[in-house]
Amino acid sequence: MPEFIAGAKLSELFFFEAVRPLIAARFPDLACSAGLIGAGSEVLGFDTEMSRDHGWGPRVMLFLGEDDHARRAAAIHELLRNELPHTFRGYPTSFTPPDPADNGTQLLQAVSEGPVNHRVDLLTIRGFLLAYLNFDLERAPEPADWLTFPEQKLRTLTVGPVFQDEVNLEPARARFAYYPHEVWLYLLASGWARIGQEEHLMGRAGLVGDEIGSALIGARLVRDLMRLCFLMERQYAPYPKWFGSAFSRLQCAPDLAPALRAVQLAATWRARERHLVDAYKYVAGMHNRLGMTEPIPAQAEPFFGRPLRVIWGDRRAAALRARISDPALLRLARRRPIGGIDQFSDSTDLLEDTSRRPALRLLYE
Repeated sequence: MPEFIAGAKLSELFFFEAVRPLIAARFPDLACSAGLIGAGSEVLGFDTEMSRDHGWGPRVMLFLGEDDHARRAAAIHELLRNELPHTFRGYPTSFTPPDPADNGTQLLQAVSEGPVNHRVDLLTIRGFLLAYLNFDLERAPEPADWLTFPEQKLRTLTVGPVFQDEVNLEPARARFAYYPHEVWLYLLASGWARIGQEEHLMGRAGLVGDEIGSALIGARLVRDLMRLCFLMERQYAPYPKWFGSAFSRLQCAPDLAPALRAVQLAATWRARERHLVDAYKYVAGMHNRLGMTEPIPAQAEPFFGRPLRVIWGDRRAAALRARISDPALLRLARRRPIGGIDQFSDSTDLLEDTSRRPALRLLYE
């Protein structure tokens, strides 16, 4: 097996050394943008040697103008199919057909002669966003759009590398750089509301001897705290495989991660609560430092006189909702806060299948 090269770097080298020279020689007047965005661990910069076993290899995405795509995409595809080298940096440039039994996965496939089944995707910006987010770039996103865009897709759209930009790919994806301010406030409020709804349940399960149930609720609270941290540091969270890895790169992680890990390792609900209280205090301090509301005490308190300590997440949720003034979001803020799609569902099929977005938007009417 050739030496491992990070997929994003391999894509960049592949474009500049193999793809662009062929296109420049045959279509010298063609304007295009090139990069690696969308699905793939390499897009996020988290790929490893193991990533090479599926969907990974010398590939690049070429974005053309609408007219050029209609007139030239087929010819460019054939040019690359017949003229690309069979290997690049030791890796085949040909891939197997998409496997319908494995979500359309393609694998590297060595060929020594004839055309290559390359993965130089020829796209338009508008067409890509229609397919990836089910959103038409010709209109402005509304709050219901932002709340139904999966964070994992927004992250891969905005962090993947762009190597060349001649058709305004960067300005297009800059529109999705992060949530508008009041959408962000609503998501923060919804995250704190989730904490408020479950923070007392972890200990309540423990009090009746249900340590499995207590641990499960504790793990849910850890995940919700981590999601709040992504929001407070204004970063989109990736999908589960890389959620913890991305969290470890947040500014808060060195201080907060030990308490969160201790929650997960705790054998009893009382130990679990002790570490959760430490985590609550830290994240509540982050909330106060944002300055989005008046400071709220970061100390845990008994839950209505019961032997359960809570941070009162609902108080922060209410304070954040009170700062919302956009009419569409204000209407949502006055109802029970379901939050964004990632806050009320972790269904892979729901998050990946953006054809369901029109139906999901109805939740916010």
